Amino acid sequence: MNRRLMQNDDPPRQAPWMNTYADMVTLLLCFFVLLFAMSILNAKKFQAAISSLQGAFGIMPGATQPVVPPSSEGLFDPQELQAQLLAEEMARMRALGESFREELEKAGLGDKVRLEVEERGVVFRLADTVLFDIGKADIRPEARSVLLTVGNLVKKVDNPIRVEGHTDNWPISTDKFPSNWELSTARATNVVRFLIEEAGIQPERLQAAGYGEYHPIDSNDTPEGRQRNRRVDVILMRPSLSAAEPH
Repeated sequence: MNRRLMQNDDPPRQAPWMNTYADMVTLLLCFFVLLFAMSILNAKKFQAAISSLQGAFGIMPGATQPVVPPSSEGLFDPQELQAQLLAEEMARMRALGESFREELEKAGLGDKVRLEVEERGVVFRLADTVLFDIGKADIRPEARSVLLTVGNLVKKVDNPIRVEGHTDNWPISTDKFPSNWELSTARATNVVRFLIEEAGIQPERLQAAGYGEYHPIDSNDTPEGRQRNRRVDVILMRPSLSAAEPH
């Protein structure tokens, strides 16, 4: 009798399919909550997160202003954000370029090193007559101080550095340099080696490229234009552009 009463006191069990059904409903709820969270982004929270990372984003630390302006709808436009980030990054590069220009003027190198700020970064443009003899790739002894000054400037920040060699369209054919490709590449490589060995720049930051006569900045129809095209560009690349470069 006691055993029979104990069996009758057991609570009624739920149908097994209810457990599966409850799990499915819970998963669906989580799925739609996730979709909702991905489709709507709170601008204030996003702005706070970006502000905390802004100092590490650029080449200069200490940025504290938010980079995402609040919108009336509480959302943000990704293209607007990207444009603002680029504008702020270029402003920092221009400020850095101006400080470098002042340093070059103080060193008396304003006539030997042209400094320009382009979309790719700060460009130190050195004419081939400053660094090399005609048709050669060995750095002239009197050019070492010029190049060392440039190296000490770009060493102040952590941006990657690209060294580009360029020539005019006059052909060259020697045993050492069968074409302008070899000449421009050898010049860029020698500048890179100088920046490593003499200026103490980490090799991981440096790239070397030779473009021959195929990236002129002036016409090759005049002696003045050809002289401008024969150059070595030392480029301090802007951070977001260098992030897309192979490492």
